[in-house]
Amino acid sequence: MQQITLNQKTILITGAAGFIGSNLVLELLKTQSPVNIIGIDNLNDYYDVSIKEWHLNTIQKCADEHPESTWIFIRGDIADKTQIDDIFTIYHPHIVVNFAAQAGVRYSITNPDDYINSNLIGFYNILEACRHSYDGGKSGVLHLVYASSSSVYGSNEKVPYSTDDKVDNPVSLYAATKKSNELLAHAYSKLYNIPSTGLRFFTVYGPAGRPDMAYFGFTNKLIRNQKIQIFNYGNCKRDFTYVDDVVEGVKRVMAGAPERKTGEDGLPIPPYAVYNIGNQNPENLLDFVTILQEELTRAGVLPEDYDFETHKVLVPMQQGDVPITYADCEPLLKDYGFKPNIGLRTGLRKFAEWYKEFYKI
Repeated sequence: MQQITLNQKTILITGAAGFIGSNLVLELLKTQSPVNIIGIDNLNDYYDVSIKEWHLNTIQKCADEHPESTWIFIRGDIADKTQIDDIFTIYHPHIVVNFAAQAGVRYSITNPDDYINSNLIGFYNILEACRHSYDGGKSGVLHLVYASSSSVYGSNEKVPYSTDDKVDNPVSLYAATKKSNELLAHAYSKLYNIPSTGLRFFTVYGPAGRPDMAYFGFTNKLIRNQKIQIFNYGNCKRDFTYVDDVVEGVKRVMAGAPERKTGEDGLPIPPYAVYNIGNQNPENLLDFVTILQEELTRAGVLPEDYDFETHKVLVPMQQGDVPITYADCEPLLKDYGFKPNIGLRTGLRKFAEWYKEFYKI
């Protein structure tokens, strides 16, 4: 593994106004200053743009408190090849973290174009820009880190999910695009010696997360006195991973790139790796809903006498879903000395407190 010092580096983070991207920017500003961070995001309206704007405002406040560092935000789309090429030409990033993607399993069933543009064409543009960063003998990109997803495991029945498992049977277009990212990154690592690491995230949650995620969507419905649907009659398990744990994992991976080596044939052995980042503790959906309602009540988002039972509806499994996600994170622990450990109640408590403040309840 090639160790990289993050401070005094120029780091490009795509999807910087999103949930994980914005939290990573904040963490780097707080712990790695001086650091130069370039963020790009198209601020699309897949979910409430005011949350993305809240992320950007929070980042700007943090950047103002760390004037020794540089924070530059560009509103743009990674599917725009010219714009990506220009960013690399102007800023010469040492590290690239690609979190820009169209998220969501169910949305991909009805809106496939968005996934092809962002997750395939956009990622290809990033890979091409990394490739050409070495033109003319320049040192170029030291490490490309990109978001994959636990969705790539599809309907695998073996648990916990290991990165050694075959992942050839995606059950959604979203999952297929994420697996495609891993394949493309492997090919580019082999052909152009680009050190790259893919991270398969498992159900990331926390304050200012995505409203299409269950914990956020359930809260929105409950506060409007609407019923919530619990799929597979409650017999689903999810490996919920708190966003701070994910960011810590990403930060450590950024600082340790796969080592460039030459094979016996004189060609590069691809400097390529994939890791799971999950909590290694699948929670039953019914237990998750119970904890969520307790924390929403505790935070004052919902009244203490709220009748939760009449608002819960058990329904069959939905297309594109899987019954369980469960991460094997031992390789992450072995190579980077870290695995997530923040419990579900702690994480949902922080979400409930943020929700009360953000929506001024």
